[in-house]
Amino acid sequence: MSIALLPAAAPPAGAAARPYEAAPLIVGLAVFALAAFSPAVLNDGDTWTHVATGQWILAHGAVPRIDPFSYTFAGQPWTAHEWLAEVLMAIAFRLAGWSGVALLTGAAAGAAVAIMARRAARDLSGPALLVVAALSALLIAPSLLARPHILALPLVALWGSALLSARERGEAPPIANAALMALWANLHGGFAFGLALIAPFALEALLAAPAEERLKSARDWSLFALASALAATVTPFGVEGLLFPIRLLGLSHLGEIGEWRPENFAHPGPMEVALLALIGFALLRPTSMPWLRAALLIGLIHMSLQHGRHQTLLAILAPMLIAPAIAKALSLGEPVKPRLSHETILAVAAAALALIGARIALPIARVDGPTAPISALRAAPQALRDAPVLNGYPFGGYLIASGVKPFIDGRADMYGDAFLDLYGKIAAGDRETIEATIARYGVSWTIFAPNDPANAAMDHEPGWRRLYADHFAVVHVRDDAGGAAELREGN
Repeated sequence: MSIALLPAAAPPAGAAARPYEAAPLIVGLAVFALAAFSPAVLNDGDTWTHVATGQWILAHGAVPRIDPFSYTFAGQPWTAHEWLAEVLMAIAFRLAGWSGVALLTGAAAGAAVAIMARRAARDLSGPALLVVAALSALLIAPSLLARPHILALPLVALWGSALLSARERGEAPPIANAALMALWANLHGGFAFGLALIAPFALEALLAAPAEERLKSARDWSLFALASALAATVTPFGVEGLLFPIRLLGLSHLGEIGEWRPENFAHPGPMEVALLALIGFALLRPTSMPWLRAALLIGLIHMSLQHGRHQTLLAILAPMLIAPAIAKALSLGEPVKPRLSHETILAVAAAALALIGARIALPIARVDGPTAPISALRAAPQALRDAPVLNGYPFGGYLIASGVKPFIDGRADMYGDAFLDLYGKIAAGDRETIEATIARYGVSWTIFAPNDPANAAMDHEPGWRRLYADHFAVVHVRDDAGGAAELREGN
């Protein structure tokens, strides 16, 4: 991941390293600042649900095993597999409101990029290191949301670095490293990829080992893989949590959710920029890397093209995988272990504290948005909020956070394909399905985004009327619903 403007050769390693010794921390700090001060970091509707879940866990001192939020699946089994990330988000919210959530997100993303860049700095220096780190940050930017997958990102970097370090030493990772997997499994379901990542490195070690050492290599890597798998069961859900990612990937409606959609090249984006940079560099500076690592890189690219959410994995792991190949192509010489002076560390720490202080001094106030129908919900009296609602998928999280039990929210894994299929017909404006759903669940009001076809169906539904509409939400109410008299009197 580089460009043709990079020099063919670098100055002596020591001289080149010093001016760029702080590059990993500086890039990490830049990502931290981006998350802390970008309004887009709070644009995901599921952020509301994650904070609300963390608050529920803190209030009850337990991880929910059944759904405590919706009325359609109340009491049904639910695997709150991201419970630890949600607790951290709730604590951040308790300490500093939405500013705290943004700072927590930025700290995780910045740490992940810094760990990745520091690993890449063992092979790269100068502009090459900065370009690779910048491309990594660019790939992360579209997914830079206050979500558990970002809080788990430092573990992706640590895990990948640990596997690479083990290969450099010619031995399996220490069993103690499996503890990372226990933490990862309680933060986010992406831990399953971490387990799968052991296989290519174990195979590479087996093929590289002398014939007389292969049995020992296979044994050591197998023990590490087993320890890691066992560590992944150290969650409130045990083996059930280990199987959760497999069940999630089995959802047929998964591709309809934004983060699980394939990459769209209709408009230039970070993924296209990164791929073109990689292709251009490979054409201008022919590179080579071990075939298993090349296969892993191709697999990561495939995953990122198939599902947008996997671009964060590519952003963290690809630079570490290809850094040696880039260094060789640029004739950068022997790898240099990056060193950080105390002055550099103190300067970066001071800058981070200044950013934290500025963010807290300028607290984030939530306003109406595509996932936050604040004014629309405010227009509904309490009696109506307590009644069953038919809501758009993006609004479910905000309803939960506001104490309203939604029809559906972002927990697609809990609702399952059959219910998601039902919602798909409702969202498409299928009047027969909407009427049947209203009758089945005793729906008293609806709230959808203005462009949702369901609104047109509700406009023509006998006994219903529009209560409120703005640029982000439309509310319909049944004339005989609880609170309807209050609404008529108010009008």
